[in-house]
Amino acid sequence: MDLLQTVPSNLLQDRVIVITGAGSGLGRATALACAAHGANVVLLGRTEAKLEAVYDAIETAGYPKPALVPVNLKTATANEYKQLTEHLEQEFGRLDGLVHNAAILGLLSPIAHYPPEIWADVLQVNLTAPFLLSRACLPLLTRTPNASIVFVSDAVGRKGRAYWGAYAVAKAGIERFAEILIDELENTSVRVNTFDPGRLRTLLRARAYPGEDPNTVPLPESAVPAILKLLD
Repeated sequence: MDLLQTVPSNLLQDRVIVITGAGSGLGRATALACAAHGANVVLLGRTEAKLEAVYDAIETAGYPKPALVPVNLKTATANEYKQLTEHLEQEFGRLDGLVHNAAILGLLSPIAHYPPEIWADVLQVNLTAPFLLSRACLPLLTRTPNASIVFVSDAVGRKGRAYWGAYAVAKAGIERFAEILIDELENTSVRVNTFDPGRLRTLLRARAYPGEDPNTVPLPESAVPAILKLLD
């Protein structure tokens, strides 16, 4: 059974939800599902052509018109995220959900041989960018009666493993960052969760496990119902 069929079609009706890494993989699947369930989706990602393809798919399906915001998480500044939230406020007047999905693998390597520049890039995209975006979005989120922040996590962020380097460190940082937000936002309307989707057929996993048969790995869509539940 398609688990999405068990989710009410109006689950996210009129909600405004920002999704990073929305151009492919789990981000794309989440964006399409959120739009199918009534949300106004804000597509964030680095590759404009991929975002445009998701935009077109949503529009063709007759779902609420999405917004498209190309952002390079590796180089975006705090001021750029501030401008983004100002645009969201002008366009929608609210923000109900934020899904931190974007991530890069970097390199699987012993620490002794890990290139510092790759380490810095992975931490910037996977940890610092979620901090900057969350920080910029909090004023809008806290004004919403039922807001949700979802961080896509990974098992290696909960227990480190050899060779996973900066990726594992960044995911561990996300876990602690989420705990800080949960504590700080306890008396607000904002819920914060981390979500480990497990094995999914994504480009990141293909790079981490190049010898794996992708047909043995679940599609990203299999993880979407759980994310919708966290956003509800």
